[in-house]
Amino acid sequence: MNFHIILQIITSSVAATSVMTLFSYAVSASAREIYKEPLLLSYVLASLKLEISQNVKNILGWVLHYLIGLGFVIIYHFLWFNEFLEISWSVSVLLGVFSGIIGILTWILLFEIIPQKPNIDFKGYYIQLFIAHIIFSIVAFVVYRLFL
Repeated sequence: MNFHIILQIITSSVAATSVMTLFSYAVSASAREIYKEPLLLSYVLASLKLEISQNVKNILGWVLHYLIGLGFVIIYHFLWFNEFLEISWSVSVLLGVFSGIIGILTWILLFEIIPQKPNIDFKGYYIQLFIAHIIFSIVAFVVYRLFL
C-alpha cells in the first residue's frame, strides 16, 4: 500500500466521519435527544467502570468513533480496490445501508451489555444512525473518488 492510497483512505475516513457526526449533532439538536455517537461511546465506556477519568473517556469516545469510521473506509477500499464492487453512487448507498445495519446491530449489542441504558429515544436514534451511515458512505465515496 503506497502513501497515495493511505492518504486517500485517511482523508475519506476523516471527511465521512466528520460529516456523519455533524449530521448526528444536527439531528440531536433538532430532536432534543442525545444522538451523538462520541458522547454515547463515552457513556458506554463510563458504564464499563474503567479506572480512567471522564475526560479520558470523552476523548476515547471521539478516538473510537473516528477509528470505527476508518475501519469502514478500509473495508470500502478493499471492496473497491479489488473490484468486488464498483466505485459508484449506487454502490456507495448500498454500502451505507449495510453499514447502517451493522451500526444499529452494534449499538443494540452495546446497549444490552451495559447495566444502565441511556435515556434516549432508541427508535429515533436508530433511524438517524441508519441515515447517518448512508451519508457517511456517500461522503467516503466522493472523497475517495477525488483521489482517483
